[in-house]
Amino acid sequence: MKFIPSLCLLATSMVMIAAQAQTPQGVTKTEVLVGTIQDLSGPLAGYGKHVRAGIQLRFDELNEQGGVHGRKLKLLTEDSGYDPKKAVLAAQKLVNQDKIFAMLGHLGTAHNNAAMPVQFDKNVINFAPTTAAREMYEPTHRLKYATLSSYYDQVRLILPVLAKEKGSKKICTIYQDDEFGLEVVRGAEAALKTMNVELAERTSFKRGSTDFSSQVARMKAAGCDLVVMGTIIRETIGTIAEARKTGFSPVFMGTAASYTDLIHKLGGKAMDGFYSTMTVQNPYLDEASQPLRFWANKYKTKFNDDPSVLSVYGYIGADLFIKALEKAGPNLTTDGWVKAADTLVAPTDIFGSPPMSFTATKRLGSDLSRLSQIQDGKWKVVIDYASKR
Repeated sequence: MKFIPSLCLLATSMVMIAAQAQTPQGVTKTEVLVGTIQDLSGPLAGYGKHVRAGIQLRFDELNEQGGVHGRKLKLLTEDSGYDPKKAVLAAQKLVNQDKIFAMLGHLGTAHNNAAMPVQFDKNVINFAPTTAAREMYEPTHRLKYATLSSYYDQVRLILPVLAKEKGSKKICTIYQDDEFGLEVVRGAEAALKTMNVELAERTSFKRGSTDFSSQVARMKAAGCDLVVMGTIIRETIGTIAEARKTGFSPVFMGTAASYTDLIHKLGGKAMDGFYSTMTVQNPYLDEASQPLRFWANKYKTKFNDDPSVLSVYGYIGADLFIKALEKAGPNLTTDGWVKAADTLVAPTDIFGSPPMSFTATKRLGSDLSRLSQIQDGKWKVVIDYASKR
């Protein structure tokens, strides 16, 4: 009989160890730690601060209502400066030191590709990254989920429609010489293959470049009448401004990476006529839709800053993440969250998002995209959703 207390103590210890093994990092009875890596000091700082704010707004709304299953969400942010090497260091800190449960809204293609191995080694989810590269959901991985249709598909599907409408014969591309830019080029090549034509000219630039005069000169010499742009903010503005200055006036078409109000706010009147593929609408404060206008003004009040489409990306990603938390139930584990996310179905929302859903083998929320054009200093939808074929 004298050994029974020892046996009981041993059994209790084994139960406690088993329970601890099932509890993922970043989860307590009252809190879930979520990380995000943004550019807060580099060339895309305007994007990074808005993604973070969009996530924070949704988290604050939830926390004010008591959280999910008694747990509040805490957002931890690290700055990558839009440098993949710094993104790795940021991921190591968030995953190994802060011990986050999931990464949400991480900005940048090369940056996600560099950071995901760090996360996956510790069973940390990568959800709704702020990039539309196919690597965000291909190949399928149990911890990878994307919400933005790929740059590849955006260009592949929309380019033939726009080229036909404009009667374009010499199609060219200018692109950032990295994974993001190459995805745009591949989409253009796939589109042109269906049109039985080839790129008339292709020219690239290094990440962080500010002078695009030589690239514009090459495209002008080639007689390009439609230019597919694997560019983001300042590269888009710089290229178009240089083209206007030299009298070069092709149709310029970008991707969701350049669909931002910063293009016309910073580039001015010269940006009128520029096209970009997109999904959700930029939330202007005077938006005709009352629910969207209300949301935009709520954001403005909280952050003393106009929201952008990047704010919406952050907010939508956070909302979908929360929906999966709700479905996963009170006994939160990584496996439980994954199973819940794999049955998630979300309808269209006030931002005009396409319906989204995930399964164990479908980790892209939606493959749909649209085309907008800057008209009189505002984005206007000109071609509605086109899906994969």
